[in-house]
Amino acid sequence: MAQRIFRRVLVGVIGLGLAQLVWGAEPDPGATPVARNSAVTITRTEFQGEILRIPPEMRAEFIASPKRVGDLLTQMLVRKTLASQARGEKLDQQPVNAARITNEIDRVLAQLRLAAVEDAASQAFEAKRAGYVARARELYAADQNRYRLPDEVSASHILFDQKKHTAEDAKRLAQEARAKVASGADFNVLAKQVSEDPSAEQNAGRLGWFTRERMDPAFSKAAFALKAAGDVSEPVQSAFGWHIIRLDDRRASRIRPFDEVRDNIVAGLKKKFVDERRDAVMVAIRDDPANAIEDAEVKAMLDNIAAEPVHSQSAPAPAAQSGGGKK
Repeated sequence: MAQRIFRRVLVGVIGLGLAQLVWGAEPDPGATPVARNSAVTITRTEFQGEILRIPPEMRAEFIASPKRVGDLLTQMLVRKTLASQARGEKLDQQPVNAARITNEIDRVLAQLRLAAVEDAASQAFEAKRAGYVARARELYAADQNRYRLPDEVSASHILFDQKKHTAEDAKRLAQEARAKVASGADFNVLAKQVSEDPSAEQNAGRLGWFTRERMDPAFSKAAFALKAAGDVSEPVQSAFGWHIIRLDDRRASRIRPFDEVRDNIVAGLKKKFVDERRDAVMVAIRDDPANAIEDAEVKAMLDNIAAEPVHSQSAPAPAAQSGGGKK
């Protein structure tokens, strides 16, 4: 069904565009139907509003999937149809329901207001970006050690898993592997053949660059103790089993140059700037001296709710959105 709706969306949009060309009507893209059933129509603007609820980092992948798009439109049709039925039954005119609708509108508007504040703050920051880059340089110069990278090594290993062997057998296998390397065997070829690290078939035992903190302490201690590229450790036991380790390369601790960290520092300054602008709006509202809570009225209302039968307090359960799949 979702696929059919997706195809109908394309046909409907194309058909409306052709009609506008033929009849010379002024196009209203926002009113273009993108989905419909016997009761309701979903417009392009309504669909766009729903798409914009998807986090930006996930949006491109979502809209590239006809199934997800079709499923979402199906869900919107079900929801809008149920809403139309609720209006027909005047459920929206019941005082508590009307208040709930108002509360939901207020939530959306509050989110839109904060988004507008953040957008304005972002634009204000970008208008003075050059000054903030200069500030980033000052921060970098004042504390360069903050941008220091620790020592790193690049290494390969061969693992014998203690879950598959006794500790003694795993150590013996590691000793035998080291003897083969000492006799001229290619370390990475041997790793691919005998290592019990599940990734060895793909990486031939190569672990790439890592800091001391990234690996098991015993493994790191042995790897960082190796002096020259090509050196191979004695068998070493870690939480995963027994290894032999070959040092492939070493990088000493260094301070990252400003050009390498500039964008991260500026991004941090921008986040702080935007957060402060948004928080200022929130604090002004929270600290408004006119704020007041009518405790007696609140208590009376809560007492009334507590005295009501449980079934009458329950909000209507959400209707199942049959016919629609997951996003």
